[in-house]
Amino acid sequence: MTVPPKCARPSAVDRTVFTLQEFDTGRLVELPVDVRLVIAGFTGRNPDAVRAHIEELAAIGVPAPASVPVFYRVPPHLLDQSPEVTVRSAATSGEVELVLVRTPGGSYLGLGSDHTDRALERRSIEEAKAACPKPIATQVVSLQRMLSDLDRCELRCTVDGVRYQRGTVSELLPPRQLLAMLDQPLVMYCGTIPVIGEIRYGRHWELELALPDGRVLRHTYSVTQVSHEQA
Repeated sequence: MTVPPKCARPSAVDRTVFTLQEFDTGRLVELPVDVRLVIAGFTGRNPDAVRAHIEELAAIGVPAPASVPVFYRVPPHLLDQSPEVTVRSAATSGEVELVLVRTPGGSYLGLGSDHTDRALERRSIEEAKAACPKPIATQVVSLQRMLSDLDRCELRCTVDGVRYQRGTVSELLPPRQLLAMLDQPLVMYCGTIPVIGEIRYGRHWELELALPDGRVLRHTYSVTQVSHEQA
Protein backbone atom coordinates (compact mmCIF):
# COMPACT_ATOMS: atom_id res chain seq x y z
CA MET A 1 0.00 0.00 0.00
CA THR A 2 1.32 3.42 -0.91
CA VAL A 3 1.68 5.72 2.09
CA PRO A 4 -0.09 9.07 1.54
CA PRO A 5 2.35 12.01 1.82
CA LYS A 6 0.71 13.53 4.89
CA CYS A 7 3.41 13.34 7.58
CA ALA A 8 7.13 12.94 7.97
CA ARG A 9 8.39 9.43 8.67
CA PRO A 10 9.80 8.79 12.14
CA SER A 11 13.39 7.78 12.70
CA ALA A 12 12.40 4.14 13.33
CA VAL A 13 12.51 3.59 9.56
CA ASP A 14 16.32 3.59 9.76
CA ARG A 15 16.59 0.99 12.55
CA THR A 16 17.30 -2.70 12.05
CA VAL A 17 15.02 -3.46 15.00
CA PHE A 18 12.37 -1.63 17.00
CA THR A 19 12.99 -1.99 20.73
CA LEU A 20 10.60 -2.04 23.69
CA GLN A 21 11.42 -2.73 27.33
CA GLU A 22 9.58 -5.05 29.70
CA PHE A 23 8.39 -2.98 32.66
CA ASP A 24 9.01 -5.61 35.36
CA THR A 25 12.38 -7.04 34.31
CA GLY A 26 13.98 -4.42 32.09
CA ARG A 27 14.41 -7.09 29.42
CA LEU A 28 14.48 -5.77 25.87
CA VAL A 29 11.78 -6.88 23.44
CA GLU A 30 13.07 -6.50 19.89
CA LEU A 31 10.86 -6.34 16.83
CA PRO A 32 11.95 -6.22 13.19
CA VAL A 33 11.10 -2.95 11.47
CA ASP A 34 8.93 -4.92 9.05
CA VAL A 35 6.73 -6.26 11.88
CA ARG A 36 3.05 -6.35 10.97
CA LEU A 37 1.43 -3.17 12.34
CA VAL A 38 -2.35 -3.35 12.64
CA ILE A 39 -4.81 -0.72 13.79
CA ALA A 40 -8.03 -2.29 15.08
CA GLY A 41 -11.15 -0.16 14.97
CA PHE A 42 -14.65 -0.29 16.45
CA THR A 43 -13.60 -2.83 19.07
CA GLY A 44 -15.94 -1.82 21.89
CA ARG A 45 -17.41 -4.68 23.91
CA ASN A 46 -20.74 -2.90 24.26
CA PRO A 47 -22.58 -2.67 20.90
CA ASP A 48 -24.28 0.56 21.98
CA ALA A 49 -20.90 2.14 22.69
CA VAL A 50 -19.65 1.05 19.27
CA ARG A 51 -22.66 2.65 17.61
CA ALA A 52 -22.02 5.82 19.61
CA HIS A 53 -18.42 5.92 18.37
CA ILE A 54 -19.56 5.41 14.78
CA GLU A 55 -22.00 8.31 15.21
CA GLU A 56 -19.23 10.39 16.80
CA LEU A 57 -17.11 9.92 13.69
CA ALA A 58 -20.07 10.42 11.39
CA ALA A 59 -20.48 13.87 12.94
CA ILE A 60 -17.15 14.86 11.37
CA GLY A 61 -17.93 13.20 8.04
CA VAL A 62 -16.40 9.73 8.49
CA PRO A 63 -18.43 6.96 6.79
CA ALA A 64 -19.63 4.01 8.88
CA PRO A 65 -17.85 0.64 8.42
CA ALA A 66 -19.65 -2.25 6.74
CA SER A 67 -18.97 -4.49 9.75
CA VAL A 68 -17.05 -4.43 13.04
CA PRO A 69 -14.41 -4.87 14.26
CA VAL A 70 -12.20 -3.60 11.43
CA PHE A 71 -8.45 -4.16 11.01
CA TYR A 72 -6.27 -1.71 9.09
CA ARG A 73 -2.70 -2.67 8.20
CA VAL A 74 -0.33 0.30 8.08
CA PRO A 75 3.45 0.61 7.44
CA PRO A 76 5.51 -0.38 10.50
CA HIS A 77 7.85 2.61 10.15
CA LEU A 78 4.99 4.70 11.56
CA LEU A 79 5.75 3.37 15.06
CA ASP A 80 7.22 6.31 16.96
CA GLN A 81 8.57 6.55 20.52
CA SER A 82 9.81 10.14 20.22
CA PRO A 83 8.38 13.02 22.30
CA GLU A 84 7.65 15.08 19.17
CA VAL A 85 5.83 13.91 16.04
CA THR A 86 5.35 15.84 12.83
CA VAL A 87 2.24 15.98 10.66
CA ARG A 88 1.28 17.88 7.54
CA SER A 89 -2.36 18.54 8.37
CA ALA A 90 -3.85 20.78 11.04
CA ALA A 91 -6.79 18.39 11.40
CA THR A 92 -5.08 15.50 13.20
CA SER A 93 -5.84 14.00 16.58
CA GLY A 94 -4.85 11.05 18.72
CA GLU A 95 -6.57 8.72 21.15
CA VAL A 96 -5.31 6.47 23.92
CA GLU A 97 -5.14 2.80 22.97
CA LEU A 98 -4.09 -0.50 24.46
CA VAL A 99 -1.30 -1.93 22.30
CA LEU A 100 -0.71 -5.67 21.97
CA VAL A 101 2.72 -6.90 20.96
CA ARG A 102 3.02 -10.52 19.95
CA THR A 103 6.44 -12.04 19.29
CA PRO A 104 7.75 -15.61 19.06
CA GLY A 105 9.04 -15.09 22.61
CA GLY A 106 5.76 -13.98 24.15
CA SER A 107 2.95 -11.45 24.11
CA TYR A 108 3.00 -8.05 25.78
CA LEU A 109 0.68 -5.24 26.72
CA GLY A 110 1.58 -1.64 25.92
CA LEU A 111 0.23 1.84 25.38
CA GLY A 112 -0.06 4.04 22.32
CA SER A 113 -2.02 6.60 20.35
CA ASP A 114 -3.70 6.03 17.01
CA HIS A 115 -2.92 9.52 15.72
CA THR A 116 -5.06 10.08 12.62
CA ASP A 117 -5.64 12.67 9.90
CA ARG A 118 -9.32 13.50 10.49
CA ALA A 119 -9.72 15.48 7.25
CA LEU A 120 -8.39 12.59 5.15
CA GLU A 121 -10.52 10.18 7.18
CA ARG A 122 -13.64 11.52 5.46
CA ARG A 123 -12.32 10.07 2.21
CA SER A 124 -10.52 6.94 3.40
CA ILE A 125 -10.08 5.66 6.95
CA GLU A 126 -7.21 3.39 5.90
CA GLU A 127 -5.29 6.24 4.26
CA ALA A 128 -6.00 8.53 7.21
CA LYS A 129 -4.52 6.02 9.64
CA ALA A 130 -1.44 5.54 7.45
CA ALA A 131 -0.95 9.30 7.25
CA CYS A 132 0.45 9.96 10.74
CA PRO A 133 3.00 8.50 13.16
CA LYS A 134 1.73 6.01 15.73
CA PRO A 135 3.15 7.04 19.13
CA ILE A 136 3.95 4.09 21.39
CA ALA A 137 5.30 3.92 24.93
CA THR A 138 8.75 2.43 25.38
CA GLN A 139 7.64 0.03 28.13
CA VAL A 140 5.38 -3.04 28.01
CA VAL A 141 4.18 -5.64 30.51
CA SER A 142 3.70 -9.37 30.10
CA LEU A 143 0.21 -10.10 28.79
CA GLN A 144 0.13 -13.51 30.47
CA ARG A 145 0.72 -11.96 33.90
CA MET A 146 -2.07 -9.44 33.36
CA LEU A 147 -4.81 -11.71 32.00
CA SER A 148 -6.73 -12.16 35.25
CA ASP A 149 -6.75 -8.42 35.99
CA LEU A 150 -6.83 -7.02 32.47
CA ASP A 151 -10.37 -5.64 32.60
CA ARG A 152 -9.43 -3.52 35.62
CA CYS A 153 -6.65 -1.70 33.77
CA GLU A 154 -7.57 1.94 33.14
CA LEU A 155 -6.85 3.99 30.02
CA ARG A 156 -6.49 7.76 30.35
CA CYS A 157 -5.75 10.56 27.91
CA THR A 158 -5.24 14.29 28.45
CA VAL A 159 -4.98 16.82 25.61
CA ASP A 160 -3.37 20.20 26.28
CA GLY A 161 -4.03 19.72 29.98
CA VAL A 162 -7.72 18.82 29.56
CA ARG A 163 -9.06 15.33 30.32
CA TYR A 164 -10.09 13.75 27.02
CA GLN A 165 -10.63 10.05 27.74
CA ARG A 166 -10.93 7.79 30.78
CA GLY A 167 -12.21 4.23 30.96
CA THR A 168 -11.23 0.63 31.58
CA VAL A 169 -10.11 -2.16 29.29
CA SER A 170 -13.42 -3.88 30.09
CA GLU A 171 -14.98 -1.52 27.52
CA LEU A 172 -12.98 -3.18 24.72
CA LEU A 173 -13.07 -6.64 23.17
CA PRO A 174 -10.78 -9.03 25.10
CA PRO A 175 -7.21 -8.74 23.75
CA ARG A 176 -6.89 -12.52 23.35
CA GLN A 177 -9.99 -12.47 21.14
CA LEU A 178 -8.39 -9.81 18.94
CA LEU A 179 -5.07 -11.68 18.78
CA ALA A 180 -6.86 -14.85 17.69
CA MET A 181 -8.10 -13.06 14.57
CA LEU A 182 -4.62 -12.30 13.18
CA ASP A 183 -1.30 -14.02 12.52
CA GLN A 184 1.92 -13.37 14.42
CA PRO A 185 4.20 -11.55 15.00
CA LEU A 186 2.47 -8.21 15.15
CA VAL A 187 1.87 -4.93 16.92
CA MET A 188 -1.84 -4.19 17.27
CA TYR A 189 -3.50 -0.98 18.42
CA CYS A 190 -6.69 -2.34 20.00
CA GLY A 191 -9.21 0.46 19.53
CA THR A 192 -10.20 3.20 21.90
CA ILE A 193 -12.69 4.22 24.57
CA PRO A 194 -15.22 7.07 24.17
CA VAL A 195 -13.99 10.64 24.32
CA ILE A 196 -15.25 13.17 26.83
CA GLY A 197 -17.14 15.72 24.79
CA GLU A 198 -16.13 16.01 21.13
CA ILE A 199 -13.11 14.89 19.09
CA ARG A 200 -10.32 17.38 19.78
CA TYR A 201 -7.28 18.58 17.89
CA GLY A 202 -4.43 19.40 20.23
CA ARG A 203 -0.71 19.88 20.52
CA HIS A 204 0.28 18.02 23.70
CA TRP A 205 -0.97 14.49 24.38
CA GLU A 206 -0.53 12.58 27.65
CA LEU A 207 -1.37 8.86 27.71
CA GLU A 208 -1.61 6.51 30.69
CA LEU A 209 -2.33 2.84 31.24
CA ALA A 210 -2.94 2.34 34.97
CA LEU A 211 -2.46 -1.26 36.13
CA PRO A 212 -4.52 -2.69 39.02
CA ASP A 213 -1.46 -2.90 41.29
CA GLY A 214 -0.90 0.86 41.05
CA ARG A 215 1.85 0.90 38.43
CA VAL A 216 1.31 3.19 35.46
CA LEU A 217 2.68 3.04 31.92
CA ARG A 218 2.97 6.54 30.47
CA HIS A 219 3.77 8.22 27.19
CA THR A 220 3.62 11.89 26.24
CA TYR A 221 4.15 13.49 22.87
CA SER A 222 3.69 16.83 21.18
CA VAL A 223 2.52 17.46 17.63
CA THR A 224 4.15 19.85 15.20
CA GLN A 225 2.69 20.67 11.82
CA VAL A 226 5.22 21.05 9.02
CA SER A 227 4.85 22.16 5.43
CA HIS A 228 5.72 20.00 2.44
CA GLU A 229 8.88 22.09 1.99
CA GLN A 230 10.04 21.41 5.57
CA ALA A 231 9.43 17.65 5.52
